[in-house]
Amino acid sequence: MKCALVQLNPKVGDIINNRKNILKAMQKAKDLSAQLLLFPEMAITGYPPRDLLLYPAFVERAKGSAELIAKAAGEMGLTVLIGSIGYNLEKGQRLYNRALLMEGGDIIATYAKRLLPTYDVFDEARYFEAGTGPLVFKMGGLNFAVTICEDIWNDEAFWPHPLYRLDPLAGHPPFDVLLNLSASPFSVGKELLRERMLKALAQKYSCQILYCNQVGANDELIFDGRSSFFAPDGTLMARAKSFQEDILVVDLENPTKEIKDCDFDPEPETWEALSLGIRDYCSKNGLKSVVLGLSGGIDSALSASLAVNAMGKENVQGLIMPSPHSSDHSVFDALELASNLSLELVNKLPIGTAMESFKEILAPVFIDLPPNEAEENIQARIRGVLLMAVANKFGRVLLTTGNKSEISVGYCTIYGDMCGALAVIGDLYKTEVYSLANWVNREKIIIPRNTILKPPSAELKPGQTDQDNLPPYELLDAILIALLEKRISPMELARTGRFETETVRKVSSLVRAAEFKRRQGAPVLKITSQAFGVGWRMPIACRSIMDEFQDYGS
Repeated sequence: MKCALVQLNPKVGDIINNRKNILKAMQKAKDLSAQLLLFPEMAITGYPPRDLLLYPAFVERAKGSAELIAKAAGEMGLTVLIGSIGYNLEKGQRLYNRALLMEGGDIIATYAKRLLPTYDVFDEARYFEAGTGPLVFKMGGLNFAVTICEDIWNDEAFWPHPLYRLDPLAGHPPFDVLLNLSASPFSVGKELLRERMLKALAQKYSCQILYCNQVGANDELIFDGRSSFFAPDGTLMARAKSFQEDILVVDLENPTKEIKDCDFDPEPETWEALSLGIRDYCSKNGLKSVVLGLSGGIDSALSASLAVNAMGKENVQGLIMPSPHSSDHSVFDALELASNLSLELVNKLPIGTAMESFKEILAPVFIDLPPNEAEENIQARIRGVLLMAVANKFGRVLLTTGNKSEISVGYCTIYGDMCGALAVIGDLYKTEVYSLANWVNREKIIIPRNTILKPPSAELKPGQTDQDNLPPYELLDAILIALLEKRISPMELARTGRFETETVRKVSSLVRAAEFKRRQGAPVLKITSQAFGVGWRMPIACRSIMDEFQDYGS
C-alpha cells in the first residue's frame, strides 16, 4: 500500500489557488501509484490564517473548497486526509481545526485537533474548540490513527514537563499507523528534536508514523517541510526535502529508505530558512524585487547576500548613502560587496546636503544646544526617507537590516534604519551574523574581508564604534540570551557571577527602554525559539522584570 506525503506551500487565505495546487498534487501522487494521500494541517486555508477565521464568508469558502476536493478525490479513486477548518455546533468556540477524511467523493469522517497551543506564536484557543475524541480508520488491512500537529507533542515519557494534562495518544484505540498533519514552524535545531520525538513515539507504540509538514513562509513564520516516515523500531525510513515543496511516496508493506539530504548545521539551515522567508514574503504579496541600504557594514552585507540568493541579483537594488562621517573604506566595502554579488542596481546617494538642510531648519529650535543623538538619528532618518522613496517609486519591498542584538537594546533608529517591510536578520544575534557571514564566504569571498574584520560602527559621528555604548557583542549576546530566551531575571543573572552587575543592569535597562521601538518594527523572520514579534508580548507601560535593579537596588 502506497501513501503520499504531499508537502505543499499554501498561501494563507488564497483558498482558490490553494485548491488548484492541491488538485495538481493529487494527480501527481496518483501518477506515482499512491492510494492514501496526506496533506499538511490547514492545507486548504494555509496556516496560520489568524483573524481571517473570524469572517463567516472565509469559513464558508473553505468548506466549499473541501467539498470540491473530496469530489475530485472520488473521481481519481484516492483516499485523502487533508487539514482544514470546520464548524463547532456545540458550546464553545465556533470552529474546529480539522482533518478531513475523503473517499468516494465525500468527506466520510473528520477529526478535530485536541491540543490547541497558546504559547509563543500560537493562539489557537482564540479561534478553535478542542476536539474530544480519536479517529481511527481502516484501509488495506491497517488501522490508521489521525492526529494534528500538537497532538503528538505531549508524551510524558519524552517531555520532562508536558504542557497539557491530556495526551491524545494515551489510551488511544489500537492503531498500526500514526498519521500526523502538521504546520510546525521552523527554528534552528528543531528538526533533530522532532525526529527524536517521532522515533520515540514509533518505538513506544510499535507503529509506523507518517508525518506531513507544511513548507514555505507566511509573514514571519517559516516552515521547513521535511515530512517523514518512521518504522515501528524508530528507524527513519524516508524524509522529504527541506524548505521546498515535495511529494514523498512510501510503501507501507515494502518500505525502502529514501532520505533527502539535509544539512542540520546552524548556518546552512539559517541561510535556507531566511532565503525562503524573503522569497515567500515577496511572492505572496505580489512583489518581485527588494531594496536595501548598503552601508559597508556586516549586517547590510549579509542581508544583501540573502536577498540575492532569495530573489536573484536582477531583483535587488542597493542604495549607498554616505554622510560626511562615513569612512572611505565603508563606501569601498559597499561597492565591493555590490560587485561580488553582481548587483546591477546600485545607486550612491550622499546625504550631506540633506543633513545641512535639517540643521538649518532646526537651528531656531536647537539654538545653543550641543549636538547629541538627535543629530545622529537625523542621518538614519534621512536614509530611511530615501529608501522608502525608492521602494514606493518602483514597487519594491524595503528590507530592514538590523540584527537581534541591536533590536534588543534599541541600538537602532525608529523611522530610520528600522524603516522597512521585513526584518531579514532580526532574529540573528550579532555574533551569529558574523558566523553566517563567514559561512557565506566558505568557498569564495562574497562579503568583503574588511567588512567582517573592522570594528562595527553606525558611523553617525567621527570615530564612532558600537562598543562606545555597548558591551562587546560576545558578552552582550550571552546576557541577552539569558534574559530573553532562558528567562533569567537580571538580578538572578548578576548573582551567578558570570557577568558584572553594572553590565547586566545596563543591558536590562536598554532592553526595557526599547520595547516601544520593537512594537513598531517590521515583522522579524523567526528562526529561533524566541523571536521578537507575535511571540513576544511584553507590555510597554509597565514595571518590567527588566526594572528589577531599579525596584530593589543592587
